[in-house]
Amino acid sequence: MLDLDALDKKALQHLMAVGRATWAELGQLLGLSAPAAAERVRKLEESGIIKHYAAIADPDALGLPLLAFVAVTLGSHRQRQSFLRAIAKLPQVTECHHIAGDGDYLIKIRCSGTKELDHLLAVQLKEKLQVPYTRTTIVLSTAKETASLPLARSS
Repeated sequence: MLDLDALDKKALQHLMAVGRATWAELGQLLGLSAPAAAERVRKLEESGIIKHYAAIADPDALGLPLLAFVAVTLGSHRQRQSFLRAIAKLPQVTECHHIAGDGDYLIKIRCSGTKELDHLLAVQLKEKLQVPYTRTTIVLSTAKETASLPLARSS
């Protein structure tokens, strides 16, 4: 793992907030030339600290206003690989986490409404994948959602 100095952290924080920043903007923020800023980011990419870049779309504008979290309990750990392969193919599932505590996995779902969610739970998970138990929480409103990660601040 690459040791991050204060400039790396500042660059990473800015890129998590403004992914389309130019090298000139980033260089100015860091007090570096544009090529030097680009070189720092290249090292962050090569080390795997920056995994990829993405546009964050508005789910409501795309007709996907329903957000739900579903705790999934598999019937057997032998189902794990087939479950994970199937979940990877479902576009409505935006995150899947192996968890401790109640359930085996926690999945985040974005879809058009309760009818689509019902189909996903009843047909995709329970019927096709033979998932015996799910616990669904539908989100009413979101106070904070970010793709940015907390970085320790250097003085």
